[in-house]
Amino acid sequence: MIALETNILVHAHRPEMPGHGRATSAIRDLVASGRRVGLVAHCLVEFTGVVTNPRIWKQPSSAAEVRAQVDAWCAPPRVDVLSEDADFIADFIDLVESSGVRGGGVHDARIAACCLAHGVRTLWTADRDFGRFPSLRTHNPLLP
Repeated sequence: MIALETNILVHAHRPEMPGHGRATSAIRDLVASGRRVGLVAHCLVEFTGVVTNPRIWKQPSSAAEVRAQVDAWCAPPRVDVLSEDADFIADFIDLVESSGVRGGGVHDARIAACCLAHGVRTLWTADRDFGRFPSLRTHNPLLP
């Protein structure tokens, strides 16, 4: 399974982003490939916070636009929303300990732990900080 991290979702949603075309094409091609795709619930929450933020965008996305986008991403049959279960916190703390992350890095550990718990092999992200979790491969689809 391949999961999509927040920054890839933002690039795909906001046409003014420099990687918009690449992100949109990459997600479309991934879904069309028939492979399982994971959308981490926490990333969908972060995505919503970013694209609706009036300090970032002249015209932030509305809640209705966010709903339409998330519904479209979740509609294909092999796309799953990945959430945390009761066993999550122990795995999360193990990952924080083994990676040595602190502060803001724990949010990345949360995403990585959720991915690993759901059998995600690769996380698509433009954030190199995920390299701190060697058990999760990363790929940046925004690069040529």
